[in-house]
Order: sequence, then structure tokens, then C-alpha cells
Amino acid sequence: MTGGRSWHGDWRARLYERVRERGYDSITAFADTRPTASLVELAEDLGKGDIVGAQILSGLFAEAEQRNQVTRFVRGVLVRMLSQSLPQGWPAVMDDASRFAVAKALGRWSGYTPESHQERADQLMATLRTHPPPAGWRPLGPDDTLLLTLLPDNEA
Repeated sequence: MTGGRSWHGDWRARLYERVRERGYDSITAFADTRPTASLVELAEDLGKGDIVGAQILSGLFAEAEQRNQVTRFVRGVLVRMLSQSLPQGWPAVMDDASRFAVAKALGRWSGYTPESHQERADQLMATLRTHPPPAGWRPLGPDDTLLLTLLPDNEA
């Protein structure tokens, strides 16, 4: 997630400028058009070497806080992590390779989950381990029915 000049100058202004140049009024609106793309892919779409995935994540989180939609942000990041690690969907058989892929996706997601939602994330991960989703399950966005059941919105 590193980039040449990505952290130089006012990177937040540059990030919003790039988003607006593409016809979106927010980072969230831009990212919602590709809910399974990685943060790195989104950053590269906005300017390889100028924008990095960590900046996208930061912007998405800031907007989620402003809009009182942090739970949806958390689900959205999970969708991106699962899409990267499990491109064919939830494994039918939990062998060593699939256990590693699931652990990688959930571990990365947990690392990106804000402290305010960490307990709920831990509960979701425990539920997925004890009651795995159907083989091939692949959420295509933060409003996936199963994700909404596992991690419902709780913002007022």
C-alpha cells in the first residue's frame, strides 16, 4: 500500500479531487461502485503512485463516521477482504489451504475494524467458525443478506 508521492502534500484534498474528477461526490460513492475491489485496486483507479489503499480506507472510515454508518463500513471492508482471499466464495471443504485463506481474510478484516466494532467482529468470526455459511457464499456488497444478519446496523 505504499506509493511514490502518495503521502506528500494534502493527500486528503488530492483524494477527494480524484474522486470528484470521476463524477462522485464522496469516496463511499466511488467505492460502492466496486464493492468487491481491493483497497489497492480502488487506489490505483484514482492514481497509481498518488493514492494508496490506506488512504482509501481512512477516507471511507471518516465518511462512515460522519454519516453514522460505521457498521456498514465494517461490512464493506469484510466483503473486500473475503473477495481477495476467497475469490471462489466460501470453501466447501475446510482443508489447510482453505482454513488459511479464511483466517487471512478475517485476520486482515479484524485489523481494519475500528475498536468500537471489535467485539462485534469477534462475535461474527466465532459464528462463521461454528456455523459456516453455505459453500460458495460470496458477499457482493455490504448489504448482503447474511452479512446484515451477522452484523446488523446498530447506529442511531
